[in-house]
Amino acid sequence: MSAIIFHLLQPQNEHIEQHIRRHGRRLDYHEKKRKKESREAHERSKKAQGLKGLKAKIYHKKRQSEKVQMKRTIKMHQQRKTKQKTEENVPEGAVPAYLLDREGQTRAKVLSNMIKQKRKEKAGKWDVPLPKVKGVSESDVFKVVKTGKTRRKGWKRMVTKACFVGEGFTRKPPKYERFIRPMGLRVKKAHVTHPELKATFCLPILGVKKNPTSPMYTQLGVLTKGTIIEVNVSELGMVTQGGKVVWGKFAQVTNNPENDGCVNAVLLV
Repeated sequence: MSAIIFHLLQPQNEHIEQHIRRHGRRLDYHEKKRKKESREAHERSKKAQGLKGLKAKIYHKKRQSEKVQMKRTIKMHQQRKTKQKTEENVPEGAVPAYLLDREGQTRAKVLSNMIKQKRKEKAGKWDVPLPKVKGVSESDVFKVVKTGKTRRKGWKRMVTKACFVGEGFTRKPPKYERFIRPMGLRVKKAHVTHPELKATFCLPILGVKKNPTSPMYTQLGVLTKGTIIEVNVSELGMVTQGGKVVWGKFAQVTNNPENDGCVNAVLLV
């Protein structure tokens, strides 16, 4: 019986990830991956030559935009360190020949913040206040609910942690409901601290971006310590470089909501 319950608690679609965690990867995995990537250019070329009509037009247009973006990035990397002359620091009078190429120059990094941000997002690295958090087991998060006339069926689970369900949420009929999220544990607002302003605001939660413990917790909107949530910051008056008002920003939960009765978070800026 315990084996069946454990099987029910496990996410049902992560067999490959689970196998990798338990046994690791093949010894030649990285070599095979490298070879596959090197073959990719040939396969792409073969595909491009074989396409005809509208599909070919769409594919070539997509490849062209990718190449343009790649060339721009390479150019930015090549021009990362540039020398620029500054007129105000040019000394008066004669200057030795060996100092002529150095006079009044400043070295500047041209790599823009947007490229840095894109790189950081691609790598999946977030500069978060709590980079490491303790995992929460499924036995702590879920409580087995017995159903049926004889109370023998144990396939339902009740969430025992604070959770977010969204604005227009409606429960499924009891016959089909697999996970029960009690009304008393649902949270709509969070106390978000702005690290630069050193001020705390009570902001509405827009959604749960990622719960580091499990993808299933993310899907159910379970709020544990270290969870990344999206909050509505429109009332703070934050604007982008283009002058548009910022609507939602990410924040990380820094407390255990089920113990404190509220959600405390730090804004990721």
